[in-house]
Amino acid sequence: MRQLEEKEIKELIETALTQRNFSYAPYSQFRVGAALLAKNNQIFTGCNVENAAYSPGNCAERTAFFKAVSEGVREFDAICVVGGKEEKLTDFAAPCGVCRQVMMEFCEPDFTIILATDTENFQCFSLKELLPMGFGPKNLD
Repeated sequence: MRQLEEKEIKELIETALTQRNFSYAPYSQFRVGAALLAKNNQIFTGCNVENAAYSPGNCAERTAFFKAVSEGVREFDAICVVGGKEEKLTDFAAPCGVCRQVMMEFCEPDFTIILATDTENFQCFSLKELLPMGFGPKNLD
């Protein structure tokens, strides 16, 4: 796992917070933003997009991953996720199980997941911590 610099972490947090503003969440009002750092230093962004039929919606994390993959990028160092109902975030918003599984598809177990409420309040986790005993492509080797 590449050790992220504080400047990189803060940039990812700020980017995720900005992306949260683009969220389309008329049903839950739970707005989420994500900033995904590729190994080539590109940042891919995402926000959650809800749907009246519920299941066609997409999470911010998967939006960022799918944008990256659709542009040919498949190696990643970290993702930052911010989310909540209120304008001022008070708690961390961890990725759902489906998003963790998508991360497992493209990332190593030591991939960094940053959960934040602002640039001063954040915690870093590894994918292995948030998805212990995860099943991924290496299980099929």
